[in-house]
Amino acid sequence: MLLLYSWAGQDRRARLVSWWSRGLLRLSGVRVNVRGKPLTGKGGLWIANHVSWVDIFLLNGVQSTSFIAKQEIRNWPVLGLLVASVGTLFIERGNRRAVPRISELMRERFERGQRIGLFPEGTTSDGLDVLHFHGGLFEAALRSGAAIQPVALCYRHHGKRSDFAAYVGDQSLAQNVWKLWGGGGVSVDVVFLPELAGTDEPDVQRQVVARRAYEAIRREVIKEVAEPATEARVAQVV
Repeated sequence: MLLLYSWAGQDRRARLVSWWSRGLLRLSGVRVNVRGKPLTGKGGLWIANHVSWVDIFLLNGVQSTSFIAKQEIRNWPVLGLLVASVGTLFIERGNRRAVPRISELMRERFERGQRIGLFPEGTTSDGLDVLHFHGGLFEAALRSGAAIQPVALCYRHHGKRSDFAAYVGDQSLAQNVWKLWGGGGVSVDVVFLPELAGTDEPDVQRQVVARRAYEAIRREVIKEVAEPATEARVAQVV
């Protein structure tokens, strides 16, 4: 990936990223069921709940996506290098001065018709509910007039909604990877929800849009927790 990527043009890079992400998911034994209609043919912001390091590759497997991630991820062994090489935008958490710089980089990518992925919880959850959304980085999409689409990631283990694959607590990255590879039976519903309406007042409305995204994703994430689906409902598309 690292050898080929630097020599490829933008379109070929996008195909390489998607191909490599789907391959990684196959090797990891993760089955993916895509539902809904992903954004196509224009720049936009994908808003998703955050459960695992796998999330980045789930969305890239559908369509090549640049992500906004915490600075610490850049230092992760192997995965940090791969994530950085595919155009991830890194932000230092707690540094308000970093937000304008990231917002400008986001605007430039929207203008080039690129997709950006954002996990507005700011951390991972167990995947059975959704944490509070931070709305600061929604403003760049609103000012650019970019499409904003919520995406719900619903993890299952042997067909039942589960926190098995969640990267939370005191686990190291290596521990979580080995747990995923050793456990088997992990599948994920990647649910693309309807686009959210934009606004002409981004300074005022970004929190409103963040709340709408949160509510749409949370409805999808929690609706089957009490009544898990059977394995037969999970179709392998990756």
